[in-house]
Amino acid sequence: MADNVVYVGNKAPMNYVLAVITLFNEGNKTVVLKARGRAISTAVDVSELTRNRLLSELKVKEIKIGTEELPRREGGRINTSTIEITLSK
Repeated sequence: MADNVVYVGNKAPMNYVLAVITLFNEGNKTVVLKARGRAISTAVDVSELTRNRLLSELKVKEIKIGTEELPRREGGRINTSTIEITLSK
């Protein structure tokens, strides 16, 4: 697992913003936000909060979108959307 990845889930966006800032303060030149499903909008919020309010020198280097096939609890499989937002100094 990469050291510069923040997996976005159900927590408050500011928790992830703090994680991103911490990774940049540790000397990383890029940080990747990864999310899927409903957490995608939170990942976008984290990216924008970090860039617009806290670290204005950050740039969005790359955005990748895709689909993952996941197992369902009831059996079978389901497709879910994914996003990776790469922020760089």
